[in-house]
Amino acid sequence: MRRRSPAAVVCAGVILLAGCAGVAEERTEADGRGQSPAHAPSDIGGPDRGSLAPVVDHVRTRDRVVFLTYDDGAERDPSFVGLVRERRLPVSMFLTDSVVGPGYGHFARLRAVGASLQNHTLDHSALRGLPYAGQRAEICGQQDKLRSRFGIRPRLFRPPYGTYDTTTLRAAADCGIRAVVLWRASLDPGGALTYTRGKPALRPGDIVSVPSGEPASLTLTERTERLLRQIEGRGLRVGRLEDYL
Repeated sequence: MRRRSPAAVVCAGVILLAGCAGVAEERTEADGRGQSPAHAPSDIGGPDRGSLAPVVDHVRTRDRVVFLTYDDGAERDPSFVGLVRERRLPVSMFLTDSVVGPGYGHFARLRAVGASLQNHTLDHSALRGLPYAGQRAEICGQQDKLRSRFGIRPRLFRPPYGTYDTTTLRAAADCGIRAVVLWRASLDPGGALTYTRGKPALRPGDIVSVPSGEPASLTLTERTERLLRQIEGRGLRVGRLEDYL
């Protein structure tokens, strides 16, 4: 497995929200004034003081892998722990403290069977346009919460609603975040994939968001199983995102 491959920067567009309630706003307005971001690092290195965390929705890799990500922590399906264990799925869980509430034990069990726990802010506030101090408090505060509960400091961060600005990227880097993670594909409640850009088909390196806590006729486990059939039908497998960023 090739690790720490260069990451592709997110392209422009209005996107369908995955993993959070509502519709994502124009996530590429990186400075909050309608300008597209110019953050296109050729590689991802550790953030320096005053630097900006890179933004990714796809990873450049020759490995036939895609990456499964889950937001918030609102849906705590006990069967999902068994699925992750049995299939050895290296899923990434982006957690919001105010949403998880007393449910951290569920995510401790997921972590014990191979899931990774990442940052999705303390309170699920829309960050774009907020002052630096407020954005830093949301991101660093959740870093501290996860460290106190699990002894970890996440390297990946997903902004609520998929929206951000330059201040978000600076605050994330200052909090020790290696990459701001969005998604190219999202699973809708009915089990179909939608895409934020490009050809509407899964391709190696895609980051996929599996929403939780939304009204759906299928459980999180059932939706994930359907998604796995789509992934395997394209000759792909699930990779560990943290190994590539």
